[in-house]
Amino acid sequence: MKLYYQALIVAVLFVAAGCQSEAPAPGQPPAEKKAAAPDLDPVIGRAILANPIRTQEARDRDPRSKPEAVLRLLDLKPGDHAIDFFGGSGYYTDLMAAMAGEEGEIILHNNSPFHTFVEEKVQPRYVDNQIPGIRYLKSEVDDLQLEPESLDAALIVMAYHDLYYYNPGIGFGDIDVPLFFSQVHAALKPRGRLVIVDHSAVPGTGKKAAQQLHRIDEEFAIQDIESNGFRLVAKSDALRNPDDDRRKIVFDAEFRGKTDRFILLFEKN
Repeated sequence: MKLYYQALIVAVLFVAAGCQSEAPAPGQPPAEKKAAAPDLDPVIGRAILANPIRTQEARDRDPRSKPEAVLRLLDLKPGDHAIDFFGGSGYYTDLMAAMAGEEGEIILHNNSPFHTFVEEKVQPRYVDNQIPGIRYLKSEVDDLQLEPESLDAALIVMAYHDLYYYNPGIGFGDIDVPLFFSQVHAALKPRGRLVIVDHSAVPGTGKKAAQQLHRIDEEFAIQDIESNGFRLVAKSDALRNPDDDRRKIVFDAEFRGKTDRFILLFEKN
């Protein structure tokens, strides 16, 4: 298995579209080209997408999720430790594990409501039969149970808006968002990376669309996350859809799986 992971990591790599470096703020030195420099850093390879531990359901999702663009910004190396927050049934977790290899560790995290949604999938796959390099963690947002400076990177895909979603009937209560991000910040190593992917809302709507549409305003997200100890260093337009007017719920048949989505790369300050 170890040789297989090594083969995945050194496999033929391909270029992912849409990455853009974020210009430094006035008076600030240029951002160091790290995860934000796709022309210099490793990218997700075709062999990683073909990883045999992946399910057919995950493979069917690839064309609409374009995971190569997301994972390229994460920039995981062999031996890295990272977390897939609110990772559901592990779509990104499996891909991240192939990048980090058996010497690394990827945490598939779910809180109680997310775990309830996917328990039938994650229990036999990640709990009863642990996959090398992957650890399943069920913990709540007010106590993530993460070791300080233990992670190289973190990922939140289509779940950042849920920090502002309130539905106590299914387990989504009031969340102390600064407390959540303080734990993420503490768990990341210096200059650790945080990648956020979410459904874009109409500009200027802040967090309001999270409740009814399961969307969130990109500029609000940037200001919110930067106010919690992170710095935006790159964006990707790989999941943009100009045909989505961002006024419909993300589960609407017309745009389900095809919403306008932003991808943001932050670095721990």
